[in-house]
Amino acid sequence: MKSIATVRSVGASTRIEGSKMSNEEVEVLLKEIDITKIEDRDSQEVVGYFETFDLVSDSYNDMSIKENRLKNLHKILLKHSEKDDWHKGYYKQHSNAVEAQLPDGTKQIIFKTTDAGFPTEDAMRQLIDWYKKDKETHPLVKNALFVYDFVSIHPFQNGNGRLSRLISSLLLLKHGYKWIQYVSFEHEIENKKAEYYRVLRNCQSQRPNENVTEWVKFFLGALNNIQQQLMKKLEFNGVETKLSPREKSILTFIGNHAGCKSGEIAKRLGIPSPTVKRILPELIVKNLIERHGIGPGTNYSIK
Repeated sequence: MKSIATVRSVGASTRIEGSKMSNEEVEVLLKEIDITKIEDRDSQEVVGYFETFDLVSDSYNDMSIKENRLKNLHKILLKHSEKDDWHKGYYKQHSNAVEAQLPDGTKQIIFKTTDAGFPTEDAMRQLIDWYKKDKETHPLVKNALFVYDFVSIHPFQNGNGRLSRLISSLLLLKHGYKWIQYVSFEHEIENKKAEYYRVLRNCQSQRPNENVTEWVKFFLGALNNIQQQLMKKLEFNGVETKLSPREKSILTFIGNHAGCKSGEIAKRLGIPSPTVKRILPELIVKNLIERHGIGPGTNYSIK
């Protein structure tokens, strides 16, 4: 589950920023990494994100929330991006803005960000000081607020969106939410990309005295969704371990052939048709599969 979640997270987070690589392409690349062949920008961003993600997953206990730590994570994130050599690991030197990559390839400005130089340095120092000193705010809300301000400041020239999602995972892990390793927060954000940008834009339009309730609700809602997805997976896996070999094979077949009929299942698996017809209702009762249609057109899919 962790391996699958990692591939989905790496793929989703880089696609949010404009990468075109599918999860399948990401998985192949990560299995066959050859540094000398990482020439295209999409691949460079994928490998950089994976290496930073892997470091956070393995070493979060030893990572303090400091400016130097965030700069180092940024440096690793962009390690393979030749285009970013001049600024990796350093705060931005030029003003930047949060932009959305539209389907037609054009970009749309979502909101303005903190000016480069002293304004960015002061804003980051204040953000980290607040995070260290605040002992009253719930960790999940602190996470949402930290990430919101980080994105609003946009302290680095490039890679802020990707780094903000890595920071989310880092803060969750440090506060004991270790289940985040088995789901993909990034994939949830990708699925809600339009809402993600809309909420950020709505809150940012009120800056510097904005009400960020809408953002906190969005952030917590995304976490709740992926937690529910994880619970369903665990429940499914728990029930699956109690199935007989024939039940497991039928369940697996249906999972790989949505819309299959009982006759097809019996023929392909070599299981007597009466046995298949007996097992299918049992799997429905266990809430593992669902039936569609009636009569000869009856077919099955995973619940």
